[in-house]
Amino acid sequence: MITTNLDRMDEKIKAFSKFGALEGGGITRLSLSEPALEARAEFRRRVLALGMTLESDDIGNIYATYPGTEEGLPRIVMGSHMDSVRNGGNYDGIYGVLSSLEVAETVITEGIKLRHPITVMVWTNEEGARFEPAMMSSGIVMNKWTKESMLAVAETGGTVTFGEALEASGWVGDEANRLNDRDYCAYFEPHIEQGPVLEEEGLDIGVVEGVVGMVNYDIILEGVSSHAGTTPQSYRKDALRAASKIILDLWDKLGAIAGDLVFTTGEITCRPNIHTVVPNYVKFSLDARHQDMDVIAKVVDVIKNLPDEVYGCRLSYEEHWGRNTIQFDGRLIGYVEGAVKDLGYSYRHMYSGAGHDAQYVSELLPAAMIFIPSKDGLSHTVVEYSSPEQTWHGANVLLNALIEADRNF
Repeated sequence: MITTNLDRMDEKIKAFSKFGALEGGGITRLSLSEPALEARAEFRRRVLALGMTLESDDIGNIYATYPGTEEGLPRIVMGSHMDSVRNGGNYDGIYGVLSSLEVAETVITEGIKLRHPITVMVWTNEEGARFEPAMMSSGIVMNKWTKESMLAVAETGGTVTFGEALEASGWVGDEANRLNDRDYCAYFEPHIEQGPVLEEEGLDIGVVEGVVGMVNYDIILEGVSSHAGTTPQSYRKDALRAASKIILDLWDKLGAIAGDLVFTTGEITCRPNIHTVVPNYVKFSLDARHQDMDVIAKVVDVIKNLPDEVYGCRLSYEEHWGRNTIQFDGRLIGYVEGAVKDLGYSYRHMYSGAGHDAQYVSELLPAAMIFIPSKDGLSHTVVEYSSPEQTWHGANVLLNALIEADRNF
């Protein structure tokens, strides 16, 4: 089996960890910020030095391409994103770009002959940490939302719009350069797992079958504000008390649906949020995810059957968004699994609980993902870590899966 270069892979991770570096480790590299533009400039320098051609599309996605041996064949594309969350790590997203770049460098420097052109891709604004929503550019490409509405989105906590930042970045290219099903035939996205399963089970690689479905709701409790010192407990319509009961009830009811259903309340708004006033309004989020959409339907049924009133407080709910479970392409999954077996790595099949650009791309092209372990299952944090050997293993799987795709597409 052909392998990439471990030292070169590790050097890439360390080099790009400087862009947006935080004291004590990790990065903040928000989309189209100065650190993100520095990372893009370094990516451009490296791909041009390898003799690759560089293009960008109208929303700043980057495509670095090396030609194949046969004229007229569509490209095989691989990549991910460079932007991070605030106080993020050195692997989420960027690993997919750098492992793809290492694969391309191996193909070029080792003289590996591929029939198809290969493209290393960088998506703009996957995280949505500066400009909401997440997976913005792949969503635009796949018509999940309009380009015009996304260009008008203002940064979180500021006034600069995505369109203004994009124009100032110098990366606005031609809409004709967007990922499409004429010029491209397959898509691979390597990624850290962002969870504990591979590490806990002592496995090298996750062969990703798809991305789980999910729903996202707000649950709202409305009571009455009153003085904390003068209102007897029996007279209170305390929205926070009511919300606390519902959160615990949801935990019990959703937990009984399926052992592998995951659900989270990660955001709570409490008003008036004054220590001497009984809360009159609480809104909390509920995020639930599972690969079986029948299970998700049961979650929705639980939400729709919540009581109208709790401790004298009115209950209502609002659906924000959801997604169906998507399945990746069976052929590409087979190529990934075959590469893992031939390389002698341990593995398991799994689904991603997190969203990725690959889930949108899968509606356009055959797509697949490759997971490597995350230390302690941690991601979106400064201590995010995968070892040099783990990053190298993922790149080796990608290289050999790419070679197999090149033979068969």
